[in-house]
Amino acid sequence: MRPTRRSLLGLLGTAGLGPSVPGVVAPHSTPAAVGSAADGGAAHARFMSLAIEEAHRNARYPFGAVFVHSGRVLGRGVNASAENPSYHGEMVAMTDYVRRAGNHGWAATTLYSTAEPCAMCMSACVWAGVGQVVWGTSIEELGRTGLVQIAIPAAEVARAASPFYSPELLGGVLAGTTDALFRRAQLLRTDRTGGAP
Repeated sequence: MRPTRRSLLGLLGTAGLGPSVPGVVAPHSTPAAVGSAADGGAAHARFMSLAIEEAHRNARYPFGAVFVHSGRVLGRGVNASAENPSYHGEMVAMTDYVRRAGNHGWAATTLYSTAEPCAMCMSACVWAGVGQVVWGTSIEELGRTGLVQIAIPAAEVARAASPFYSPELLGGVLAGTTDALFRRAQLLRTDRTGGAP
């Protein structure tokens, strides 16, 4: 049985992540595990490099993402929140995936993102049922580069949805490269003469 939005809100409330819904109790569950960069090898590095290529299209906010299905990139995106506040790189890539492949096959996809998905983007992965989520820079590190973030790690969002969703999560893939990308973006944002808007 697919849970309702009401039951998810109840789970978020009992996890201390949102409003509690009376009468909804969170079941006991095991949290989603976050792997390390060493778990992925060359394939993760190759696809993260493609997310980094996407990120270069927005030097000030280099949130690039790709969706991979069966070894093929079927969705690409970069942050376009100046156009629409919901157009984070992951959301743009998700829209591109649906345009190319339709709204199915999510369990067999991997999202590669230059940064740990925010609560909105990770929640979209929950509702789609994305099988694996891989990122470079952590939410914590993004904060150190001056990017205000909702301080809810991707693993907490996945944990709150654990009765019906249990993805593989992997952080820190090519983090040295993605961290440098976000540090450079910080410099561009503070220098009014450099970089694309």
